[in-house]
Amino acid sequence: MLRKLLLVQLFLFIGLCVMAQVPSPAQVNIDNLSDAQIRRIVAEMKQNNMSMSDIDSYAEQKGVPPAEAEKLKTRITMMGLDKSLDKKKNSETFQQDNQYSGRSFNDSDTSNVDLFRQRLNPDDIKRKKIFGAELFSNKNLTFEPNLRIPTPSNYRLAANDQLMIDIYGYSEVQYNLTVTAEGYIRIPNLGPVYVNGLTIEEAKTRITKQLSTIYSTIGTGKTFVQMSLGNIRSIRVLIIGEIDRPGSYTLPSLASVANALYVSGGPNDNGSFRNIQVIRNGQVINTFDLYDFLTRGDLSNNIILQDQDIVKVNPYKTRVELIGEVKHPAIFEAKDNETLQTMLDYAGGYTDGSFKENITGYRINNKEREVINVKADEIASFKLKSGDQFFIDSILNRFSNRVTIAGAVFHPGNYGLEPGMTIADLIKKADGVREEASLNRGIIRRLQHDFTPAIISFNVQDVVGGKTVIPVEKEDSIVIFSKFDLRQGFSVFIGGEVNRPGLFPYADSMRLEDLVLLAGGLRDAASLKHVEISRRIRKGDYNSKDTAKAIIKQFDITADLSGIAGQQVILEPFDEIIIRKSPAYSEQANVLLEGEVVYPGQYTIINKREHISDVIKRSGGLREEAFPEGAVLLRRTYINSSDSALLSNKLALFYSKLEDSTSISSVKSMMERKYQLLGIKLPEILKNPSSKYDILLEEGDVLKIPKKLQTIQMFGEVYFPKKIRFDKGYAFRDYIRGAGGFTSSALKRRSYVVYSNGEIKSTRKIFFFNKYPKLKPGAEVYIPSKRERRGLSPQELIGFSSGLASIALIVVTILTRVK
Repeated sequence: MLRKLLLVQLFLFIGLCVMAQVPSPAQVNIDNLSDAQIRRIVAEMKQNNMSMSDIDSYAEQKGVPPAEAEKLKTRITMMGLDKSLDKKKNSETFQQDNQYSGRSFNDSDTSNVDLFRQRLNPDDIKRKKIFGAELFSNKNLTFEPNLRIPTPSNYRLAANDQLMIDIYGYSEVQYNLTVTAEGYIRIPNLGPVYVNGLTIEEAKTRITKQLSTIYSTIGTGKTFVQMSLGNIRSIRVLIIGEIDRPGSYTLPSLASVANALYVSGGPNDNGSFRNIQVIRNGQVINTFDLYDFLTRGDLSNNIILQDQDIVKVNPYKTRVELIGEVKHPAIFEAKDNETLQTMLDYAGGYTDGSFKENITGYRINNKEREVINVKADEIASFKLKSGDQFFIDSILNRFSNRVTIAGAVFHPGNYGLEPGMTIADLIKKADGVREEASLNRGIIRRLQHDFTPAIISFNVQDVVGGKTVIPVEKEDSIVIFSKFDLRQGFSVFIGGEVNRPGLFPYADSMRLEDLVLLAGGLRDAASLKHVEISRRIRKGDYNSKDTAKAIIKQFDITADLSGIAGQQVILEPFDEIIIRKSPAYSEQANVLLEGEVVYPGQYTIINKREHISDVIKRSGGLREEAFPEGAVLLRRTYINSSDSALLSNKLALFYSKLEDSTSISSVKSMMERKYQLLGIKLPEILKNPSSKYDILLEEGDVLKIPKKLQTIQMFGEVYFPKKIRFDKGYAFRDYIRGAGGFTSSALKRRSYVVYSNGEIKSTRKIFFFNKYPKLKPGAEVYIPSKRERRGLSPQELIGFSSGLASIALIVVTILTRVK
């Protein structure tokens, strides 16, 4: 029986532990999680192959609110764990995309070397690199046929063409005639004339001949015939082969081969730019080479198409790529008789910084890749093979004869090395050394034969004077140091009662009076006595018993800064001078008296012992309608460094008590100027001047005395918060009843009262009863609310049930084994 009781107690203990450990998802607060817990969350996400973009779904699965999910993202990013999540995702993507995934390489395997972006997706870069492909992607180039030009002489008429015949002279007649499907035009009073397949000139000759039979003056030259093409017909052209968008297209009859290529998107990745055939009636009548137009502007083979023509783009045969120091790196198509020099011409030639002595090529042979070297004299005859890649290197980024001089010379910079040049010669070219140059030592930074750096020192004075001759070598860098660069910048400091205190550059023979003048002179409050100079201990031997940290000297100066009697105070570097304020000097300190006094306004503090009662007496005393119990004192926060400014939410408690006598906006503006409220008891002050309640005034104090207040303001958990008229016979609960009574959520024992002078009193507990504060005119009553209690959420119920089920299973298992 005892064992069963122990098991039951164990059951209850485990249940409480599980309930304590089951977190409510709705109550998860990411801000309360430690860094270790965040790392465990990230580790779990890694096990589930989740990235940063999956955090929202992960949080939803765990029942975490969206706002907390955003906080989780921020914590993970701040801890730098987002990179590990993204890195895992990216590595998986790389393993899936990499064509060599799962394969190891040895030192002799060079197939993994990506020489010229060979593993990049060809669809991403090849189209941009093919020479001429930009013609068909450039929006500024349309290749639309110009229909406003004169009719080409080789244009042949066909069905649906419109002819405009103008007869002028002795006879004035105009005809707009359309070619019929049979190839005729019908001229009134003349009959049909066959014009199909004729050029515009041939048609004009035939029509003029026919018109002369009815207009006899044509033959005599008194009547003329002019003919032009009106609306042109449309033709159907079939575009096939390695084209981006093959198919049948309807084009104007003036369209050329280039127009047809543009509307169809141009050759695709495998299409030739140099072998584009025009097939008419089964025969190849023309071959168009786009390179003629791209390199020479030649469009002689860009013939006008006819109805039912076929434009065929053949696959390319040979393509090579030029990379590096050429003006237009690209993939070029080569014909059988063209060489590497031709490709260089297509690329615009070498750039100015190219290395022309050798071109490195990469070629695909039958088994593997190989590297080929093409010398400058072999370029013109070098035969190409499709797939070749040629790299034109740049010249070396170094100089053959450069020397450099820097530092304290008049013209530092780079100079050309001349035969027999010495350091003295180089200094002369730089127009000599400057006055502040350090002549004891200069250095040469020199590259040795194996390009390891070396430092060589020399005496600048001896070199300039000709005592020492040191030759200069290529890439030498000579440095002449300035004295100012070899020491810390000297300065002196002056502070205190001067017009412009601060640091000033030190100069030799600088005196104390000079520094005062540089600082703008003395202020009115400056004391001429006890001017203190603190000086660094810069020299001397070390002595462990010496505890001095600075040298302090004091002097008296004159108002006109004419000097110090009997002394010459020469300053040294890093001296610090302090001009003290005269102990007898005192500026006016003012206080502001507002409200119900006879003479409100600004008053100057007469002496250091002036109290509140003194200034009220000077103001003529209080008016009859004044309410001294509600007087407040506003004091600047910086008067006493131990004081702290009231927070804005606490200051709001006192705004309402002044609305009957003083502008709330004026109080708020003072609070914004960092004033704090100081509670005073003005009746006690007036009754007992100079007592402990009658505090001393300080500069900037604001004393406000309101009118008599006759209301009590109710706030918080009452049914109808409002102002209630003050009545001496009312107790605390009477005012509560006047506001409708306590609400059900009122926390009665925490009620408190804010009096008009800023004092606060709270409810006290005496045995089982609440003793509420006594109320005075202008007081504010605050009734706080109880803490909200809520039931378990569905997620919490599920967690609690699963915990109990687990505990029950453990207990049953233990009881079974005990039996």
